[in-house]
Amino acid sequence: MPLGIKIAWSFLGVLVAIAYGLVIAGIIRKVMARIQGRIGPPVWQQFIDLGKVIFQRTATRHGWMFYLAPIFRAGGGIGLYLLIPVVIGVPALSNFSFNGDLLLVMYFIFFGSLGMALGAADSGHPHSPIGISRGLSQMTAYELPFALAMVALAAQVHSFSIHDIIMAQQGGILHWNLFANPLAAIAAFIAFLGMNMYAPFNIVGAPQEIPVGPPTEYNSIFLSLMMSGRAILAVAKIVLYMDLFLGGAHSILAAFVKTIIIYFWSVFVGAVFPRFRTEQAVRFFLGWPTVAGIAGVLLVLIR
Repeated sequence: MPLGIKIAWSFLGVLVAIAYGLVIAGIIRKVMARIQGRIGPPVWQQFIDLGKVIFQRTATRHGWMFYLAPIFRAGGGIGLYLLIPVVIGVPALSNFSFNGDLLLVMYFIFFGSLGMALGAADSGHPHSPIGISRGLSQMTAYELPFALAMVALAAQVHSFSIHDIIMAQQGGILHWNLFANPLAAIAAFIAFLGMNMYAPFNIVGAPQEIPVGPPTEYNSIFLSLMMSGRAILAVAKIVLYMDLFLGGAHSILAAFVKTIIIYFWSVFVGAVFPRFRTEQAVRFFLGWPTVAGIAGVLLVLIR
C-alpha cells in the first residue's frame, strides 16, 4: 500500500478509535449509573462534552509543561494506536507495525501518564505532588507484572513483534495466549486494571475525595485534548490486549466483540470493589500479579 494512502487510512482509524473510545466511556457511565440506581447521562453525552470544550477559551496561565501535558496524553494514545495492528490481513488496519514494536509499545503506554505528571508538577497547585506520587507509585507497581507478561510472550514466540505473537495464536481458541500461557495472562489482565484506573485502583483521581485534578484544572481545548487522548488510549490498550492474548481479529466485528469484553472486565471489577489506598495498591501489584508474571516466564523457559 502506498505510504500516502496508508497515512490517510491511519488518520481515519485514529478518528474512529477516538469515537469508539468516547462511546465506550458513555456506555460505562450509563452502566455505573444503573448499578448505583441512577438513570445516568445518555451514551452520546461524551461527544456533547467534547464539542463544548473544543470551542471554549481559557484565560488561565501556568507553566509551559502544564499546557503540553494534554498533548503528551493525546500523542501517547495516538502513537500507541498507530503501532498496533487492528485487523489481521487488512492492510488499511495494520497501521505501522514493525519488528520489535512490542518494546516501543511498552514505553508508549506510559508516555501520556508521565506527561500528565509533568503537567501537574507545573500547575502551581499545592496538592499536585499528592496526585503525582500516587499516580507514579501505582504506575511503577503495575508496570512490573505487565512487563513480565510481555517478556513471557516474547520468549514464547522468540520475537518482540506483535504481528508474530498474533500469528503464533492462530489455529483455534486454545492457541490463544489466554490459554497457552494463563499465568502471563493473569499478570497482564490484573495490570490492566491499574492501567485503566477504575476502582479499586482509581487512587489518582480519587472520586469523592479530591475535588481537583485534570478534569477541573484543565478547560477549553486542553480538556478536549485530554478527553480525546483518554479515549484513544483506552481503545489502543484493549486492541493491544486482544492481539496479545485473544489471537487478534480477522474482522471488524470480531475486534469489536473482543475489545468490549476486555474493557468491561475492568468496568465490572470497578463496580464491585471499593478503592484501595496507595500503599494497598502498590503492595497488591507487587504481590500475586508479580508472582504470576514470574511464573509465566518460568513456564516458558521450562517447556
